[in-house]
Amino acid sequence: MKHTIQELQELQALPLDLKIRLTQQRIREWVNHYGENGVYVSFSGGKDSTVLLDIVRNLYPNVKAMFVDIPTQYPELRDFVATYDNVDVVYPKIGFVEVCEKYGFPLISKEVSESVQGARKYLTSILNAQNALTDRQTDRPYRYCFDRVNGIGKYQKKESTPSIDQIALNTASRGGTTTSIENSEELANILNDRMIRREGSANQRLANLLGWRTKSQTEPIKVNTPDEDRSIFSLEKYKFFLECPFEISNKCCSVMKKDPAHKYHKETGRVPITAQMASESRLRTQKWLQNSCNGFDLKIPTSNPMSFWTEQDVLLYIRTNDLPICSVYGEVITDDEENGQMDLAEWTGLGIFDIQKTLHCTGCQRTGCVCCGFGAHISGDTRFVDLHETHPQMYRLLDIATNNGYTMREAIDWINKHGNLNIKY
Repeated sequence: MKHTIQELQELQALPLDLKIRLTQQRIREWVNHYGENGVYVSFSGGKDSTVLLDIVRNLYPNVKAMFVDIPTQYPELRDFVATYDNVDVVYPKIGFVEVCEKYGFPLISKEVSESVQGARKYLTSILNAQNALTDRQTDRPYRYCFDRVNGIGKYQKKESTPSIDQIALNTASRGGTTTSIENSEELANILNDRMIRREGSANQRLANLLGWRTKSQTEPIKVNTPDEDRSIFSLEKYKFFLECPFEISNKCCSVMKKDPAHKYHKETGRVPITAQMASESRLRTQKWLQNSCNGFDLKIPTSNPMSFWTEQDVLLYIRTNDLPICSVYGEVITDDEENGQMDLAEWTGLGIFDIQKTLHCTGCQRTGCVCCGFGAHISGDTRFVDLHETHPQMYRLLDIATNNGYTMREAIDWINKHGNLNIKY
């Protein structure tokens, strides 16, 4: 059953004590269905999964936890996980440097990098096969990805319309987009017609990148759309990546985290309980809307019993339960405590403690792979600057990881210049 944003927002607005009870209920439902030995907690050593493991084991002390030991994550995480019992440790087949060399750098976001990489590969395939064009989707790999980035439809059903492949060939440059594509009313009309007829999601993905998506239900795709009429899903500001001399990719998480976890599931038969929260990304919000907390019908059934929690909920749970967390986070304090004013106990004693944007960590704000660049372009992000201060040896990976002759540092420089961004390192 699908859910609504309003339902999610109502859950996110609940006080922490009610959220804990609802989370416990979701966990009980999951364990009742699969059995205590048929589930495991995905434990990264991060603060979110530390809270989850605490809640789960308060209910079921013998539930197994699983940790993916990734060489490029903070070493403190590995040491912290080692303080817990009943944790299985698994490993990725290849490391960060190999993933970057083979697939590309993890930069901007999973959504943008996946779209750009697939589109570039598809463009290369059609340019290498100009004498063998057909309208069949299966004739070339990455067609779907190219459609996603460039807004070209999945299928060609109208004989009266020109071949989508031919449009791409006639107007494509090395990166896959030119001024003639960006201002092509003919292509925009084709995509608009296909989107109205709901012929695949590839049409809207290209339109997103080119800034053609509108808020209109009757004309969802239109060339030269004014800013105020554009859809919130527009990715136009990232189309410069189609011309970049290196690859960006979302494969890092898949190869280094998901693949070992999937292998663990296959070998043990256990299904995961994770600490993913809808507030972390648009993609995770969409997943909650589709599956809610317990995805019993997924290909790999997955429980996300904290989906409706927020960052502040996690930090407040840690503070109020005096829960130990990995040392890289430092301490969990309020903004006022940092400024030498009233502490948390004084605020809560007065009954006026507001958890919104009040608690924070004195150390790292995020953990995981130290060279992950997803979100590093967001204003105020200093992850690489901080890494240089705290873990200089791991910081050197920016000059070691390469793709197509570019180091990750050089790739960031290129992005900052051509995308008018400010990724700090």
